[in-house]
Amino acid sequence: MRKINIFDTTLRDGEQSAGVNLNFSEKLEIAKQLERLNVDIIEAGFPAASKGDFSSVQAIAQTIKNCSVTGLARSVKSDIDAAWEALKDGVEPRLHVFIATSPIHRDYKLKLSKEQVIETAVETVKYAAERFPVVQWSAEDACRTELPYLAQIVEAVIQAGAKVVNIPDTVGYITPKEYGDIFTYLRENVPSIDGVSLSAHCHDDLGMAIANSLSAIEHGATQVEGAINGIGERAGNAALEEFAVALYTRKDYYKAETRLVLNEISRTSSLVSKLTGMIVPANKAVVGRNAFAHESGIHQDGVLKEKTTYEIISPDLVGFQSNSMVLGKHSGRHAFKTRLQELGFTIPDEEIKHLFTVFKDMADRKKEMTDEDLVAIVLEERLSTEQRFYDLTSIQVQYGTNQVPTATVTLTGFHNKIIQEAAPGSGSIEALYNTLERCLQAPVKLLDFRIQSVGKGRDALAQVYVKLRYQETETSGRGLAQDVLEASAKAYLNAINRVIYLNGKAKAEPVAQTQ
Repeated sequence: MRKINIFDTTLRDGEQSAGVNLNFSEKLEIAKQLERLNVDIIEAGFPAASKGDFSSVQAIAQTIKNCSVTGLARSVKSDIDAAWEALKDGVEPRLHVFIATSPIHRDYKLKLSKEQVIETAVETVKYAAERFPVVQWSAEDACRTELPYLAQIVEAVIQAGAKVVNIPDTVGYITPKEYGDIFTYLRENVPSIDGVSLSAHCHDDLGMAIANSLSAIEHGATQVEGAINGIGERAGNAALEEFAVALYTRKDYYKAETRLVLNEISRTSSLVSKLTGMIVPANKAVVGRNAFAHESGIHQDGVLKEKTTYEIISPDLVGFQSNSMVLGKHSGRHAFKTRLQELGFTIPDEEIKHLFTVFKDMADRKKEMTDEDLVAIVLEERLSTEQRFYDLTSIQVQYGTNQVPTATVTLTGFHNKIIQEAAPGSGSIEALYNTLERCLQAPVKLLDFRIQSVGKGRDALAQVYVKLRYQETETSGRGLAQDVLEASAKAYLNAINRVIYLNGKAKAEPVAQTQ
């Protein structure tokens, strides 16, 4: 079996998804879960993009011990310097440096000749190799690059010190056969190709990211890049959970394997979905809620007689379990802490006290608390690390089919100032948000509003995700409560608090990034 390295870019390319805005603690929590999933490389971000991105990459590099942590850099020495400062304390700091190679990018974006692109690539790879033990070089838009020229620049960067060469399908344009042919061509026409690892990075614009990634494996690639749940620019990246399970299920064909802990897939997918606000479609391969559901009578009959009649993947392989430990209002702190540890959370004792108080309060109102509820509580309470400039004190909404909905809200604002306002609306949510906007005394534009249940039953928790624009800044927020309106108010204020927190910090202007 050939060993295939998994390069996870959920925190970099994945966070470039429209509307996704992860804070420091959320990025760190995802990185820890990726370590439990046992990915080989975590691309933690783009250190030169902003002070916030630099701090996140640095903290992840200092925290993660069982994976190599990398950061993205353009072919600019200042980007490489920023990446080194952020990553130098990691167990195996590596750099991911890129430059565009296709005619359309050379002519219209870079405005450089073929020779100038090679010169820049070689100069920056040499510079990076003086610092980093592993330098990965990427040819942005490689799949629309002339093959002889691609082979020429790949040989040049290998001679300059690159140890991994990545061939990205940046715009999701290529077909599986064509993509595989590129790897074959490079292996046959680059003299030093045997001294490096070849990597595949596929986007899903035409729905072929997984097929292309598997084709790359067939043609000599030893590393695959992607994101959990397939998130990323535009239509997203190759979904790593789909790739890994496909490789596992058809190892008889591909003769290759990863080191991923497959039963961590469900938990990782759920965490990324909750923190990004990007809901996993029910029919999504491997991690969708219908992936192991059977409604057809013929299918049900077959599965009851022999599961493999219609199931090529067992639910427990990827971490779905029919049974889960149920805690309730009579459960003690020890059982609560133990279950959180079993769910993969490492929480100091001083935080457990607060989380247990929240848990008991919620358990008094719910019949039973499932694993989903516990995870939701931790994400809601533990990851809200930004200062709460506005806190929800109380809400009251009057609604009837023959009356105008009206909301009354009490907030605790700056310097513990109590703010109370009321406003009508055409519905309960609109009335609530009109009132909150009045409390803030500034315009707020709601761009997106989503709600989903956590768990099942009438007493399930409500989780609300919003995207809004406030103070000329677009951001997102989440809220969790048993009551839909309370969850909606919390999500709104979470987004507002993020804007105030971010705008109050000195930040470098973000720079363009892609691959």
